Amino acid sequence: LPQLGPHLPSRLRQQPWSLLYCTARDGFSLRTLYRRTGLLSSPVLLLIRDTEAQAFGAFSATTIHMSNGFYGTGETFLFSFSPELKVFGWTGRNSFFLKGDVDLLMVGGGSGRFGLWLDGDLHRGGSSPCETFNNESLSPRGEFCVQDLEVWGLA
Repeated sequence: LPQLGPHLPSRLRQQPWSLLYCTARDGFSLRTLYRRTGLLSSPVLLLIRDTEAQAFGAFSATTIHMSNGFYGTGETFLFSFSPELKVFGWTGRNSFFLKGDVDLLMVGGGSGRFGLWLDGDLHRGGSSPCETFNNESLSPRGEFCVQDLEVWGLA
């Protein structure tokens, strides 16, 4: 987390963060993730470690919740640690920041590809270059299996 500090909006850099959701404690369920995070209006950090020991995720200035359309702000970004931190910020090309239902959570999009997606069981996900962030695939294989997932919010 400390490595991401300089990339966060300045108003958030000195704030204490707390663990809102983690698969080790709360199980693998997108519904539970929404339940644990949706009541707050807190910015969130989504951290994923896949079964290939790759670490990556997303920052959103708005909490993760179910939605019919895309939501979020231009402060949203994707990141990966492989092996050093890479951050992919908003390109301004579209506003496809986050969108979620019970079966799918998406971060970033355009041309039918998502910067990051997770299934409803939080077991599988994927990452493709997308117009929102002009990112590299966060996972070397494109699709991945989740080992651990955490969501951090402001304490």
